[in-house]
Amino acid sequence: MENAVLVDSHCHLDFEELGNPADVIARAKAAGVTTLQTIGTRITKFPAVRTIAEQFDHVYCSVGIHPHHVEEEPEIDLESLIELTHHPKVIGIGETGLDYYYDHSPRQLQQKSFRTHIAAARATGLPIIIHTRNADEDTVSILQEEMAKGFFPGLIHCFTSSKELADACIALGLYISISGIVTFKNAESLRHTIQTLPLERLLVETDSPYLAPLPHRGKTNEPAYVVHTAQFLADYLGVSYEQLAQQTTANFFKLFSKAA
Repeated sequence: MENAVLVDSHCHLDFEELGNPADVIARAKAAGVTTLQTIGTRITKFPAVRTIAEQFDHVYCSVGIHPHHVEEEPEIDLESLIELTHHPKVIGIGETGLDYYYDHSPRQLQQKSFRTHIAAARATGLPIIIHTRNADEDTVSILQEEMAKGFFPGLIHCFTSSKELADACIALGLYISISGIVTFKNAESLRHTIQTLPLERLLVETDSPYLAPLPHRGKTNEPAYVVHTAQFLADYLGVSYEQLAQQTTANFFKLFSKAA
């Protein structure tokens, strides 16, 4: 395990629950997590996300509006969103998508925002980072409609949905990112779905400060803990930790090719 390095493809270093980003990043690197992507959830708070990425080597960021915040954030047009991606540390677009579980924003607004983010991904070639919950049918429909207009790269982050959604996304050329939820005792159905997916399309993430994997469940999650998700996943899939780490890291840099 000492020689294997990992990427935390999705964390929220600007969230105050994590504490000092420098300390969090240092603990991650000590655990063998050498690259991190801190995710944008609001355009109004993007400068803080970008500043963290600017301050640390091998820390990158994305820009976008989480579906929860679409109604309360100022609407961003395609050109303005694309302009924000020109920064060298911005390697992804999102997170965006659909959340029909909480419905914090009207569904039509979520869908409109989702399509704008997809258009930005298509225009820039940067991957779109998709959040979907209780919205499989509309997520697949929008992805298929938009892919028909021209290819765009992307992934489903913190995947917890159906095998049908996973298969549809793989068929579209997208990737799947696995969080600490895979370690939870009640996630057997999720594990069965992941077992059917090609390792060449999987990434790992924490979504910290949320969803800490076992043995830290219930605590504040942090990027260092992605090693537990990776070890669990390797054991479950019947591959070595080193192979899992090497493949998911290679997948990250293939997808997020702007990262140095």
